[in-house]
Amino acid sequence: MKAVVFCDVVDPWSYLGATRFERAAAMFTILTGEIVDIVYRAARNSAQVDHDRAVAAARITGIELNLLERVDADSTDAWRLLTWAMESGEVVQRDLLHQLWRAHFLEGADIGDTLVLASRAALAGLPLSTAEALLASTDYVGDVARQRQTAVEIGATDLPFVVVDGDRTLTGLLSQDDYLQALHGIHRGR
Repeated sequence: MKAVVFCDVVDPWSYLGATRFERAAAMFTILTGEIVDIVYRAARNSAQVDHDRAVAAARITGIELNLLERVDADSTDAWRLLTWAMESGEVVQRDLLHQLWRAHFLEGADIGDTLVLASRAALAGLPLSTAEALLASTDYVGDVARQRQTAVEIGATDLPFVVVDGDRTLTGLLSQDDYLQALHGIHRGR
């Protein structure tokens, strides 16, 4: 199975939903033997965040959000790095995305800052000097814009927006069990 997750680095619902979906996909693989390949694409976050609701949902997921120290940031440069990271594989992209989410939602780091971004890329196993050079350029700006435009065109407004096998969609924050049941349903419907 192939899943494309449209999300945003600065959206807590994306962080929680993607984490739950990844866990459900891992459980699905354990139960069925079928691997779920997951890639991430940029979408714009347009929803207001209810801090109390987000913190409560995060606790259910096993994550302690620190929204009070969160620094507002444009996620375009983060998505440029994530698009480049995908060239090294899905695991590297996922690891970088989780590094960025931790920096933004748990540590209060400014993910609009090139030093923060480059260091997180290095923590995910990418070459620091290449990440710094990429951030100093305009590389991947068009790719990120196209990803966001695709998200708009397919109606990915309630994040995360997961497209499975090109035509099945799971929208918004669901429970891990709901994601798992959806994957089973899609698998049976093939």
